[in-house]
Amino acid sequence: MDLSGLGEFGLIELIRERFASIPSHGCEGIGDDCAVLPLNTTESMVVTTDLLVEDIHFLRDRITPEQLGRKSLAVNLSDVAAMGAAPVASFLSLSLPPGVTGVWIDAFLAGYHALSTQFGVPLLGGDTTSARDRLTVSVTAIGRAENTHLKRRGDAKPGDRIFVTGYLGDSAQGLQDMLSGRDTPFIALHNKPEPFVNEGIWLGGRNEVHAMMDISDGIASDLLHILQMSGVGAEVSLDMIPTNTPIELAVAGGEDYKLLLTADVGAAARLAEDYKAKFGEPLYEIGRIVAGEEIRWLDRGNPVLLECEGFAHF
Repeated sequence: MDLSGLGEFGLIELIRERFASIPSHGCEGIGDDCAVLPLNTTESMVVTTDLLVEDIHFLRDRITPEQLGRKSLAVNLSDVAAMGAAPVASFLSLSLPPGVTGVWIDAFLAGYHALSTQFGVPLLGGDTTSARDRLTVSVTAIGRAENTHLKRRGDAKPGDRIFVTGYLGDSAQGLQDMLSGRDTPFIALHNKPEPFVNEGIWLGGRNEVHAMMDISDGIASDLLHILQMSGVGAEVSLDMIPTNTPIELAVAGGEDYKLLLTADVGAAARLAEDYKAKFGEPLYEIGRIVAGEEIRWLDRGNPVLLECEGFAHF
């Protein structure tokens, strides 16, 4: 079977099964935004790795090196935040093709350094190598959290309310505008995502928050991960999704890097109030967790058919 038949998540499952027989020594691997490595009886370290490949994740002539450096770290810090953890370090590896200049590299590092400084995340190492034609960036980010603060995808419960931390679809709209040659504000949002680091740490400390992850492939795909791992279904109200774009981009465009979470129904309203008081921005309620295993899309309470799937590499 070729990769298109196997699919991205089929490939991940194949890898997971191949290594399942090796003892994990108390660590948690494939399944959440980060792996979890216990440090002691009360704290754990979380680790995530992401690749950004030229012409797949970015177009080098449509993004500044500063923006690319910043984005490379941002998408990893988003994974750490989704676990309810605080970032503590990163590692950066670069595969550089001919034509990349010292000026370009310096600007890339300036963007990476700016976000590292913003959240106090030191760069502790990495690797460099040459490439034949396309630039590749690999970042590993490490975080730390109390075990009681860790949030996983498999803890959603029937009745939970579903929230997102910001508008969806802006990045996908920016990519469309970029490819169409239109100069719009959405392009900057695509090239410069803001990881919800402090928000993730705060949400990690809230017991009423059950499941959480970041939105990288669109909620049509990412919410399914929560449902599958939690053994539940969901109802999502399209009219409640915060967006400035067509609804298809909001649910399936990807690269939003907002947080997607479920919260106990009895405490959801207070959680949203406290979040607004803390960060000055709302938590957006978009639906609820129900029995079942699928997403049921609603528009003002009426069921609708939405044939959208989130981004997949294969």
